[in-house]
Amino acid sequence: MTTTTLIALAPETALALAAVAGLLLGSWLPRRRQWAVRALALAAVAAGLVATGLAAANPAHTAASGSYAVDIGLHAARAAVLAGTGLVVLAASDGLAGDRRESEAYVLLLLSAAGALVMAGANGLLVLVMGYLLASVPLYAMVAFAKDARGTEAGLKFFLLGALFSVVLLGGTTVLLAAGGATGYPLLAAGLPDAPPAAAAVGAVAVLAALLFKAGAVPAHFWVPDATEGAPAPVAAFITTVPKIGALVAVYRLGAALPLEAAGNWSLLVAAVSAATMVLGNLAAFAQDGVRRLLAYSTVGQVGFLLMAVAAYGRAQEALPALLYYLAAYTLANVGAFAAVCALPRAERLGQWRGLFGRRPWLALSLVVCLLGLVGTPPTAVFVGKLTVFTAAFDAGLVWLVVLAAATTAASLFYYLRWILPLFRPPEEGDADAAASGPAGRWGSAVAVAAAALSLLLGVAAGPVLDWLDSGVLAG
Repeated sequence: MTTTTLIALAPETALALAAVAGLLLGSWLPRRRQWAVRALALAAVAAGLVATGLAAANPAHTAASGSYAVDIGLHAARAAVLAGTGLVVLAASDGLAGDRRESEAYVLLLLSAAGALVMAGANGLLVLVMGYLLASVPLYAMVAFAKDARGTEAGLKFFLLGALFSVVLLGGTTVLLAAGGATGYPLLAAGLPDAPPAAAAVGAVAVLAALLFKAGAVPAHFWVPDATEGAPAPVAAFITTVPKIGALVAVYRLGAALPLEAAGNWSLLVAAVSAATMVLGNLAAFAQDGVRRLLAYSTVGQVGFLLMAVAAYGRAQEALPALLYYLAAYTLANVGAFAAVCALPRAERLGQWRGLFGRRPWLALSLVVCLLGLVGTPPTAVFVGKLTVFTAAFDAGLVWLVVLAAATTAASLFYYLRWILPLFRPPEEGDADAAASGPAGRWGSAVAVAAAALSLLLGVAAGPVLDWLDSGVLAG
């Protein structure tokens, strides 16, 4: 690997080196000093963000013999992945501090984050496969990290489905290689027009199915509620946020780089998946009484909205900037909501959050901002994200999808209010299970407040951020 390639891959390299160093360091440190690995992980995230800022000032280019695209899509994905990873590491501090496997947890999170970055920058199928596996395998262990019955069952389900879709991804890659004669996107784009349309369609759909699994979209969403409920709360925050960033940018890049419309209506296929995902995710959330399952189905619905931008590729200039901005906004709101869950791990049911505002107003208000942000309420960043995604879909001629998205957005307010309203009601007399009566994690509370503040700040600064994304797309 040349020096130029190492510089281009500085954020990914920082995460990988920190993971290796953390594993070695954690093997020798006593349990009470495992916090050093956490500090190392946060340092790697900070270094990655600095490197991302420096790389974003350079023109778009490819690295590693053209197999890795260093462009605005990767820069934005890096910022979202690294910020999300850093917030999750901080939120995990309350529950993992002093755990005998604390170091291993941070190492696995760093490796999975590196895999998400590789997926986002992949400019070829083989690199995509490597990133996919790197993002997936560490999380199988993390879901079952607590070694309890619920986590073990969730981890096993996640692993079996993940193994299945990994095989599907490899099969699709093989078919596209046979049809197009290459795995790199530029050469594959030149070869696919002469390939049998059926072969190109089968290969592309197989690759899409695997990426939809990683994003948690219908019909590959079955693992999301079980894994979210069974995993430790910080891990649930991570798996419902960070891997989605890499997967959705990879789906967009796949559709934009390859002539898949010749093999079938690719845009319509993605739009249909988007519609099914937003409807199922939001409707399923209505019946949930557990906060984690509610957030799990909420994340499924959010993926449906994000896929609207993917469906609008090639027909709306603002599609990619809308996707990237929405991903960043979703990262802050979702991690912030889960951070509140990390702060109060015993409050598993909606009713247990009753009276939180009276005892912990800052945590309650932060949770309200994050939940209303997920709805798309101004001035949060998700509001601007949804607006730009809806605009891109409208400009692409997907009016029916915009109408459906607006209806499901309005409907989603109901189940978020089922969580928000009890926060401001006084707890019932003798209600010992109320969340307000228990201790709150310091780091989880701090991350919730920080994520809510950043969500509002990103919403207010939407103009300059979108201008930067637009200029990067045009320059690329």
